[in-house]
Amino acid sequence: MKAIQMREFGGPEVLEKVELDKPSPKGQEVLIEIKAIGVNYADTARRQGEYVVPTPLPYVPGSEVAGIVTEVGDEVTDIQPGDKVVTLIGSDNATGYAEYTIAEARSLIPLPEGVDFNHAVALPLQGLSAYHVLKTMGRLEEGETVLIHAAAGGVGTIAVQLAKLFGAGKVIATASTEEKLQVAKELGADECINYSEEGWEDQVLKATDGKGVDVALEMAGGEIFNKTLSCLAPFGRLVIYGVASGEQPKLYPSSLMGKNHSVIGFFLPQIMRKPKLFKSSLSELLSYTEKGQLKLIIGGVYPLDEASNVHRLLQGRKTKGKLILTP
Repeated sequence: MKAIQMREFGGPEVLEKVELDKPSPKGQEVLIEIKAIGVNYADTARRQGEYVVPTPLPYVPGSEVAGIVTEVGDEVTDIQPGDKVVTLIGSDNATGYAEYTIAEARSLIPLPEGVDFNHAVALPLQGLSAYHVLKTMGRLEEGETVLIHAAAGGVGTIAVQLAKLFGAGKVIATASTEEKLQVAKELGADECINYSEEGWEDQVLKATDGKGVDVALEMAGGEIFNKTLSCLAPFGRLVIYGVASGEQPKLYPSSLMGKNHSVIGFFLPQIMRKPKLFKSSLSELLSYTEKGQLKLIIGGVYPLDEASNVHRLLQGRKTKGKLILTP
């Protein structure tokens, strides 16, 4: 089978087209013929050797796939060849950038009739991240105010909509260009602020009449983290789910005491260790999509051979929504 593999860490050029043996499912595994692959910042971090956990080499990136089951292991009873599914596959040996992959049968979510492969693959990583950053970790309550950075990105576009579906009283979205802010506004953001301009944190406080936000979603790191922390209301929660800038912020824990602030980390693989939580939330997201309550922004669909170029586009921060590869 055709795949994209890296033998060393580095820039997009380390992603190489290779031929690998098509795997065979065993026990509770299934073989999926991949139709759509989600591209994420985690893939670029893996490629650069900067992921949260070590990456073994050689490595085939990609953990987010949608496709058709073609074979099942001898212990699988509830999945049949021909089933259309979406899933996250094991991140330590993901093999998502390929024509076929192995997945655990228990991790598969059937595709509803009204959801195609490209839209389905926009949900497992970024949809689940948005869902659990807001609800599980951020503990968003009805009527609260939410600050969402990078609101035109893959997680951001979903988070803006979910915050509204979960009952947020006000959603404040930030992005780096007016075009991206317009995307967030069209998705339901109440206030849109350009965080590439000086004093954006003052605009956030003004939008909340000086109170601050109850929940903030932060994935940039560096100075953005510190300024976001200053935007929290009493009892506010800041949830970190990435460090896209590569700059680790400094935090003085005692600074959290005055207003009962919380800083919370989020790492999706921990959710994957709770199958019931993972499957129920992904099914809920697919239902929102099928009913038209959740609009998924597809930023581009590219052939698998263009994986290097897609990584450049993603890291150049010139894209909106989800980037997808197709074998």
